[in-house]
Amino acid sequence: MNEDRTKGHAKDVIGSAKETIGKAIGDKETERSGQADQAEGKVQKGIGKVKDALNGNK
Repeated sequence: MNEDRTKGHAKDVIGSAKETIGKAIGDKETERSGQADQAEGKVQKGIGKVKDALNGNK
């Protein structure tokens, strides 16, 4: 598995946690930051999938 996929997954998970915490404490900035981290993680995972496909990996 490509390193980008691993790092992207981690960003997605951390972003989800930040969003949940932001919602729980009513902190819109933390919530938005978490959403941004999730989006970035999803993009990075996608890049990793493309790289894996180009290299013949799954």
